[in-house]
Amino acid sequence: MTNAHLCADTGVVQLTFDDGATGTFPFLWLRDNDPAGFHPDTKERVADLSAIPLDIQVTQATVDNGALSLTWQDAVTTRYDLGWLAGHRPGHRMADPAKSGVRPWRADMVADAVPRLHAADVLASDAALRDWLLATQRSGLSVIDGLPDEPEAGIDVAKRIGFLRETNFGVTFEVKSKPNPNNLAYTPIALPLHTDLTNQELPPGFQFLHCLANEATGGGSLFSDGFAVAEDLRVADPEAFELLSTVTVPFRFQDDDYDIRSRKQVITLDEDGALKEICFNAHIASILDIDPDLMPRYYAAYRTFMQMSRDPAYLVTFKLQAGEMVVFDNRRVLHGREAFDPNTGRRHLRGCYVDRGEFESRLRVLSR
Repeated sequence: MTNAHLCADTGVVQLTFDDGATGTFPFLWLRDNDPAGFHPDTKERVADLSAIPLDIQVTQATVDNGALSLTWQDAVTTRYDLGWLAGHRPGHRMADPAKSGVRPWRADMVADAVPRLHAADVLASDAALRDWLLATQRSGLSVIDGLPDEPEAGIDVAKRIGFLRETNFGVTFEVKSKPNPNNLAYTPIALPLHTDLTNQELPPGFQFLHCLANEATGGGSLFSDGFAVAEDLRVADPEAFELLSTVTVPFRFQDDDYDIRSRKQVITLDEDGALKEICFNAHIASILDIDPDLMPRYYAAYRTFMQMSRDPAYLVTFKLQAGEMVVFDNRRVLHGREAFDPNTGRRHLRGCYVDRGEFESRLRVLSR
């Protein structure tokens, strides 16, 4: 049986749950999270925190019928489901079904090991959709096959997740060689490993590239797990890792219509020091403007990361076939392309982006 202990001197209610887990719930937190303070339909807060005294006191705490009942100094009573309290203990992060964990990969991610699902299954089944999203999140890379020879086929799969991210290249974009290109992707030359649109305030999350044709000589796709590279760099060269995760550098895209700039660290960490994202794009790196005294060490660190990402020990390579679509986390997995000869055949990929927030939202809804 769950037991409650009222600690008026420290302003908390101590709960010991049936499974032995304990929780410390400050009075102010409990009043702020009064279930009656949320709109029954929208689940948004309607209570006003500023109306609650910082020193609000609980006068009585009891457990009955699966709930914690509190009586407050102003005679207000509140009830909290014990299961809800167990899942929202202060100091313990709420479980998130959209955080399935990351599995860094290196050369062990051969082409045959890349998660692969069939388009018809993902389009027809929520269970298959969830399996695909989980696999893609964990590895940062997957392939959808069996797409019909229709320009919208890959877009339809992406829209199973959520809204598409529009950029200065449009809602969708055509990756093929064309006259007067404003991006290296629209040329037949080799495309170095990179993450897309590091010049944006928030680079896109997941990228989708549907292969409509890949008949030209060359044009193989290259991928490298930036998280694996960064983790190995953290061990092998802590100073280089520190520089790349703390010093911001400028990125810039410019053409006749746009001039979009942003500063980023190559390696972004979360508040716990875990890898959060990689922003690496040497071909839209702007003019380095950091302190000249720092440049020799920064250039060395930057070059080391670049060389490691291209090492065969971190690479998976394959040539997309018509009807296949590669999907990858653009803020984790670096991608590139071998040069191709447009005189030997057609190469045409159609792309779009779905942000991480949409991706994770769909996972949470599917997990209900």
